[in-house]
Amino acid sequence: MNAIDLQMTKDTPTVIVPKVTIRWQRLVGEQGGTCARCGDTGTEVQQAAAQLELALTPLGVTVTLEQRTIDADTFRSDVDASNRIWVNDRLLEDWLGAEVGASHCTFCCTEAGADVACRTLVHDGQTYETIPASLIVQAGLMAGAQALSASTAASSGCGCGDGGCCS
Repeated sequence: MNAIDLQMTKDTPTVIVPKVTIRWQRLVGEQGGTCARCGDTGTEVQQAAAQLELALTPLGVTVTLEQRTIDADTFRSDVDASNRIWVNDRLLEDWLGAEVGASHCTFCCTEAGADVACRTLVHDGQTYETIPASLIVQAGLMAGAQALSASTAASSGCGCGDGGCCS
C-alpha cells in the first residue's frame, strides 16, 4: 500500500501529500502504567517521529505518529500486540527484515495475571526490548522514499505506483 492522498480532479488524480504514518501500541494497565520497555519505546518512537519530520518535511512528506493502547484482556489474547510498531501499515520488522522475539516482563505478567514473554525485536543478531529510534527512522525513511516514488508516479499519470515504468 502506498501512502499518498489523492484528490480527483476532472480526469486526472492530483497528488496532495505523500505521508509516513507511524503507529505504535502498547499495554496500559488498569492504573494507567506501562512496562519499562514500552515506556522507553514510547520515548524512542517520539524521537523517531521528530527526526523523520525534520528529514522528510522538506521533501513534502508529512509524518504522523499514532499512539494506541491495549487493555489487559486484549493483551492476554495476543501478547505480541503490545509494543508493536507499524510504518505505513507495514510492521516494523517487515521493513527491516527483522524478527520478533520474546522475553519475560514482570509488569506485563502482573497485568495479565500469568507468566508471559513480551515482544522483542531481533535485528542483525541484536535483541531489543526497547525499540531504538534509529530502527524506526530507518523504516520511516524507506516508507518515505516509497511514498515519494508513488507520489511521483501518480502525478505523472503513470499508474504503476512504484515509479518503475515511469523512469
